[in-house]
Amino acid sequence: MSPGPPLEGVMDQLTPLLTPPPGSRTGGPDPWDTVRTTLVSERPRWRRCVSALRRFSSSPVGKPLLPALGIIAILVVTVLYILADKLRCFVANIFVPQYHYPYAAPLCFAQVLVSLLALQLLHTLGLVPLKPYSLSLGERLLVPSICDSVQAVLSMWAQAESSHSGLYPLTIRLLPLLSVGWCHALGLAGSPPLHVTGLVTVVTVTSVTITASLGLSRVEPLEGVYAPLALLLHSLSLAWMAKAAEVELRRPGSRVSTFDLYFTLLVNQSLILGFLCLLHPKGPQALGGASWHSLLFIGYLLAILLLGMVQHFLVDVTALRLSPLVAALIHTARTLVQPFYRF
Repeated sequence: MSPGPPLEGVMDQLTPLLTPPPGSRTGGPDPWDTVRTTLVSERPRWRRCVSALRRFSSSPVGKPLLPALGIIAILVVTVLYILADKLRCFVANIFVPQYHYPYAAPLCFAQVLVSLLALQLLHTLGLVPLKPYSLSLGERLLVPSICDSVQAVLSMWAQAESSHSGLYPLTIRLLPLLSVGWCHALGLAGSPPLHVTGLVTVVTVTSVTITASLGLSRVEPLEGVYAPLALLLHSLSLAWMAKAAEVELRRPGSRVSTFDLYFTLLVNQSLILGFLCLLHPKGPQALGGASWHSLLFIGYLLAILLLGMVQHFLVDVTALRLSPLVAALIHTARTLVQPFYRF
């Protein structure tokens, strides 16, 4: 009886037959690999566009146009914020009463988690470069993170309880004025000049006076404490994060970007809001009290979280990159201008 072929030779012959063709295991190529490959191939185009914009802004033709382009960009961001705010208020006024889901801290915590996931996804796809979380930078941004987290919970509570018809929308009109005050108190290099401060004061006081003269439809007892506290914390957080960004971005040899600062803020806020959810007596009930079997509930919840993520991103990045006053004006543009429509 002749000996058979060696075992190694048999396995070499059977390996091509036993190996499935590419894509047969999953039924086709991975769509995420296709998306990632497309975005990576498009990355040089983004870099060329950014470099072209930088060359245009430093050219003799582009320098005179920078103020006008900046104003147009701020107006576009303001319009986007107002549209997102209107849609979010509309969805929240349906979501909270219909499903009886007034859990402010868990909603804010989920919104920060969605923001972190979106930022990490953009970083994974190579669109947004991010550095790892830094403890030293997190400590410098701890105060605005605490203020912003508590203010977000108070704002969510005010929206759920009073539907933007009580004391909170009246006091929030004072946000630009308090932001100017904090800018001067913290000694920001980009503090607004005197004529800008005067114009903001006139517009703010006029808007508050008109609204107060027309009367408030309803004022919750706790709003008398929560509304001024939310105003104070929001104005302080905008000015403090702008001060931290000013110090960090102007440090010699610093390679921290605005997205790194925003990412650090989100990580801090996720820890703070998670701790608040554990401390709140109704925090653990947020998961059990949700109607996860309803697709409408999930759709409303995702709409609130995504729209809030966009609003939070626009305001915080504006404060980090431009000015706390500009961020405060974007946040309060709708409520400031609304009383003037009556005339």
